[in-house]
Amino acid sequence: MPEWLPSVPYPPSGDGYWSPVTSTLNWCEEDYYATIYSAEIVNTLTNLLFIYLAFKGIANCLANNHDHIFLITFAGYLLVGTGSFLFHSTLTYPMQLVDELSMIYTTCLMFYASFSYGRSRRYAQVLGVFLVSLAAFITGYYHYLQDPAFHQNMYALLTAIVLFRSMYIMEVRLRPTLKNKELQVANSDSKEQQRVDRRDLDILRNMWTMVGFGLSIFLGGFAIWTLDNEYCGILRRWRRDLGLPWGILLEGHGWWHLMTGTGAYFYIVWGIWLRHCLNGKQDEYELQWPNYMTMPLIVRREGRFELELNGSTNAEPSTKKDL
Repeated sequence: MPEWLPSVPYPPSGDGYWSPVTSTLNWCEEDYYATIYSAEIVNTLTNLLFIYLAFKGIANCLANNHDHIFLITFAGYLLVGTGSFLFHSTLTYPMQLVDELSMIYTTCLMFYASFSYGRSRRYAQVLGVFLVSLAAFITGYYHYLQDPAFHQNMYALLTAIVLFRSMYIMEVRLRPTLKNKELQVANSDSKEQQRVDRRDLDILRNMWTMVGFGLSIFLGGFAIWTLDNEYCGILRRWRRDLGLPWGILLEGHGWWHLMTGTGAYFYIVWGIWLRHCLNGKQDEYELQWPNYMTMPLIVRREGRFELELNGSTNAEPSTKKDL
């Protein structure tokens, strides 16, 4: 440890207010070294990002009239963050179930949003019953097995299915060369069709940027999570050599929370934008994402769309940047 870098030695780990540990998982962060009221203080506090982004998403859904399924999804996202906060605070088995199973339930909501769109009510009802049954089966079987690998594999499988389905729908329904011609009947005027095609290509470019950025962060978090599990002994030794607060930077599971929370938020926002596009509302909504250091939002366009609807061509353009 360099002498010029001030630090405080790590306190010894021990028992705490919620002892004993009853969860089937215990992560690389040492237990109760900072306070007796939180078993893993860094892993606990990093979940505050989930809670903040959940309220940000809920507020955006209410303010911009997004589909109710995404409001419910953000509520599930809030449950994930809250459950993980409680789990890492206590390391008890009931809180572990709240943490891990809420991830499955929230993914099932996105599964429903992706696969039920444009289908009949009967299809949506059958899909809903199937997903509820699937979630119940995963819950019961996981409680029986108590094998974290089962939960992790089911979560990864459901997430991958929903992700690739959404990518497919995005390309088929928005890219001009793939779009169903029946969807273009309303834009029979050649100039208008050219405008629509340029608009959709711009939206696709921005969507892929957002998807790539969010997915890279998510997968980066998974890579750090894997390293944290594989090299825990080495990381604990390095953290004690560095001391506090610098050792916190080597808490891999905390980085997993920050990165997967961000990636999941990007995915939900992408789903909201895609749904508006599928509903033909590209001119009514836009992506608000000034730079890579900010969190994206889907918001109603101000001024420009209303002027176009009223047939005004000489009015001042909107101050928002067109995508």
